[in-house]
Amino acid sequence: MSRVTVRRPILRLRDTALTRRVDMLAAEEPLEIRLDGKPLTVTMRTPGDDFDLAAGFLVSEGAIGSPGEIRSIRYCAGATVDGGNTYNVLDVRLGPGAVALTTSLERNFYTTSSCGVCGKASLEAVRTVARWPVEDDPVRLTAGVIAALPDRLRAAQRVFDRTGGLHAAGLFTPDGEPLCVREDVGRHNAVDKLLGWALRDGRLPLRSTVLMVSGRASFELVQKAVMAGVPALAAVSAPSSLAVELAAESGLTLIGFLRGDSMNVYTGENRIAFPSPVLGRRP
Repeated sequence: MSRVTVRRPILRLRDTALTRRVDMLAAEEPLEIRLDGKPLTVTMRTPGDDFDLAAGFLVSEGAIGSPGEIRSIRYCAGATVDGGNTYNVLDVRLGPGAVALTTSLERNFYTTSSCGVCGKASLEAVRTVARWPVEDDPVRLTAGVIAALPDRLRAAQRVFDRTGGLHAAGLFTPDGEPLCVREDVGRHNAVDKLLGWALRDGRLPLRSTVLMVSGRASFELVQKAVMAGVPALAAVSAPSSLAVELAAESGLTLIGFLRGDSMNVYTGENRIAFPSPVLGRRP
């Protein structure tokens, strides 16, 4: 199996002192996902939780929504010239109820922000294909619970402690209790690993939960939350304009710049209980 971390010799300068040491790096390797034996996509990821990553990716694409829609996931032997198994190629066999995807990943039903397609078309497509509406989710949160999420996410980042080079995504209850945390060099992969865990554990839709991510809130991360039925997404950094539009269109609570006791609530403020005074203005 592939390693999550890799040790490499380095030359380190601290002040005026030069030393040689071994540094711990987060591993990054390609993962090819095949669908019913045909190549679908390749992503660069941190090895580990690969089955969850593949399942979560298919949830995000709108192909599956329940464990029974996957017949099997397995590593493919014979991926190298000598017939060995690199554990970098997965084949997913779909079951009844799954939605067929084009192997060219043309995304007939919706488009990510990286494709350069009209934002309005992307918004409409996601709203149309989402299995579980999030606007009617009754979850209620407090500002105090939300403010504590970054520290709780950070406390669960075991590989980050050794490498300092991974994104994280965590799923929390309305009381701030962690349900699952996943790490990866790619923030989208970390979320897919989380959603794949939820699918394979029979937890979709993820009603009354909060998704916390370590980076910014892009359109694609909001899209993934909506596709899994998550009603609230919090990020330590900024959202994009299209991410805010999609959150507003979908009824998702979107929080950015979550640092310490401060946060920006972009959409869905009705789900959050704030300390008094509720709202003030700067002069």
